[in-house]
Amino acid sequence: MSIEIKTPTFPESVADGTVATWHKQPGEACSTDELIVDIETDKVVLEVVAPADGVVKEIFKGEGDTVLSEEVLASFEAGAAAAPSAAAPAAEAAAPATATDADKAGPAARKLIDENGLDASQIPGTGKNGGITKEDVVNFLKNKPAAAPAAPVKVDNAAALNIVSGERVEKRVPMTRLRATIAKRLVEAQQTAAMLTTYNEVNMKPVMELRKQYKDLFEKTHNGTRLGFMSFFVKATTEALKRFPAVNASIDGNDMVYHGYQDIGVAVSTERGLMVPVLRDTDAMSLADVESTIRDFGMRGRDGKLGMDDMQGGTFTITNGGVFGSLMSTPILNPPQTAILGMHKIQERPMAVNGQVEILPMMYLALSYDHRMIDGKEAVQFLVAIKDLLEDPARILLEV
Repeated sequence: MSIEIKTPTFPESVADGTVATWHKQPGEACSTDELIVDIETDKVVLEVVAPADGVVKEIFKGEGDTVLSEEVLASFEAGAAAAPSAAAPAAEAAAPATATDADKAGPAARKLIDENGLDASQIPGTGKNGGITKEDVVNFLKNKPAAAPAAPVKVDNAAALNIVSGERVEKRVPMTRLRATIAKRLVEAQQTAAMLTTYNEVNMKPVMELRKQYKDLFEKTHNGTRLGFMSFFVKATTEALKRFPAVNASIDGNDMVYHGYQDIGVAVSTERGLMVPVLRDTDAMSLADVESTIRDFGMRGRDGKLGMDDMQGGTFTITNGGVFGSLMSTPILNPPQTAILGMHKIQERPMAVNGQVEILPMMYLALSYDHRMIDGKEAVQFLVAIKDLLEDPARILLEV
């Protein structure tokens, strides 16, 4: 039975996508839900999987082609078997025993055999009629004795890369669609918004002591969820957003849209670039809810599993450059939002407290905001509210 493989349905905010990588080629067998092709959009990479056991029959859109929502990418033959390799007769003539054994391997097993340069005749098969399964290859690799280390060879890297002495090498790589979109949005934010940044600093000692006192009990009570700093910032920010509605607003043309809810985006760094999944209704979330959701975002971002729904909307954004060691920075707005909070590295510094010098763990905070929407007074008061809530965490729970 022939089936059309189509691009996933895009939301209204996504016009089109790009075919990133074909993981299966025409004639290659697939199992149900096995990854066939990646489609990259402005926001995420979407995976298209096999609808049934069968074979990719024909590919209509090549890598790099632009595709629309629900556009046909390829045809798929359900229940069909993989086509024999054109090189099979020649290989059989050269090494009949090995080729015969290789024919006993399924597609996944054969791929592992080729990638690792293995001799199929040496791999015991446990499949039907002695066929070699993927698990057989994996077990063979696990039990394979390690090869004796080769004698060190002095390699002339320049000669190996065919580089002339003194030559300055460059590599040109096209931007991914996601990276190009990030670049476009960042430039657009700087060109269209009257962006200004105000700074403050927060004494992290109260939060650190509270975390130290309750982190074990918190983790035990909430099924392994760890108590981090981000949940305190999210809850403090939520309370401050309720007090200063303009910071929780967005600009739509000549209209100012005030949001009666708090959906906070948390910037997550992935191999494909910066993504901002959104915590919904943070006013109703507990510290444990925030921590577990952010952890889930991080894991799915690392594995490329964040979906479009995860990143739609958002009324405010928090970015944490401190995890990379940043001491101070100026975050760029995430349009159409009117403000973004930047967290930074916690560093011990001498501070004057009641006429005495104390060494305290301090963090610089940065609030970038759109001056068209937010006055300087509101921006400063908003940042001070976050500082006050963090320096007296009980106020977060009491909402005072």
